[in-house]
Amino acid sequence: MLDLNKIFNFYYGWWKNIDKFILFLILFLFSLSLFFSLVSTSIIASDKLNTNTYYFFIKHLLFIILGVFILITFSAIDKKKLFQVSKYLFLIFFIFLALVPFIGLEVKGSTRWINLPLIPRFQPIEILKPFLIVMIATVFTLNNQKHLYFKYLFSFFIIFPVILFLISQPDLGQTILIVLTWFSLIFVSGINLLFFLGLFVLTFSILFYLIFYVSKFEYIKNRLFSFIDPNSGNNYQSERASEAISNGGFFGQGIGEGTLNSKVPEAHTDYIISVISEEFGVIIVLVIMIIFLILSYNILKKINNESDDKVKLILVGIASIILFQTFIHIGVNVRLLPTTGMTLPFLSYGGSSIVSTSVLSGIILNLTKRKISQ
Repeated sequence: MLDLNKIFNFYYGWWKNIDKFILFLILFLFSLSLFFSLVSTSIIASDKLNTNTYYFFIKHLLFIILGVFILITFSAIDKKKLFQVSKYLFLIFFIFLALVPFIGLEVKGSTRWINLPLIPRFQPIEILKPFLIVMIATVFTLNNQKHLYFKYLFSFFIIFPVILFLISQPDLGQTILIVLTWFSLIFVSGINLLFFLGLFVLTFSILFYLIFYVSKFEYIKNRLFSFIDPNSGNNYQSERASEAISNGGFFGQGIGEGTLNSKVPEAHTDYIISVISEEFGVIIVLVIMIIFLILSYNILKKINNESDDKVKLILVGIASIILFQTFIHIGVNVRLLPTTGMTLPFLSYGGSSIVSTSVLSGIILNLTKRKISQ
């Protein structure tokens, strides 16, 4: 029989110690996602597939309900247990990522998804990202001062296979995101600046060679060349997205008045910020960007009161990955960056993206909880 008193005490303790402002920002972003899905992206996307008008909205709602459950679970468990669970989940989803070239589902020229019986298809790299940050932070805080640079080499051997698997899919956006987040963690870990620059040059030299001189990765090279040369004819989606932002102006064309949804297949995922800008205006996009900055600032602010180096690095890694992913998504939409297929955290449609963001949010709330004196 359920002990209701124990359950109440557990959730009361969770609520009492959680950072309520960070929780509010996270839930507000998820609520915005539901609102935009209901009034804009869901209807057009459903029309394209000839399904129920609210098919995508209902799926999105179910994913967010699942996401909130995941958020509460990861934020409520003991910190040591969180680190242990993260190691096991890292291994599981790393194996799934390694299996993508063999059993992955190809969608529009890219093989990024795994489709297993009884569960929705998912993108392993999305769910791997939070646990990858925990793993790298764990490596950087190993108690081994005699071999300080071994930690960075060890982290390279964790990151490099992930990068290879991503390039082979191909997934340029996630590759850039993982590399940038890794370098953020290296930089704040107190590394010698010359060593940092050397590692930076080495990593990007390897990436440059793979992309431009290995035929298997020619797709990424073509994407980069089409971005550099706007007249190549391969920029249809990004051109429509930047047009939508321009057409929306400062205050937007109004709810349901945008046309990007009907022109671009992945408007509700990779181009959600253009959809929002076209219908609601650049002013709403600026508000969303400010919310992301406030969220990141409040995460980083917690570091000042934290003595655990691993926790500090994890919070830096999570704040970095959210900001970098937001920048890449918006950069693609305004044609500052080549097309990458990058979702916007919290706001884009997609189960894998929502689960990933929910895990990140749960870890944030876990590590920013009010300390209880023993």
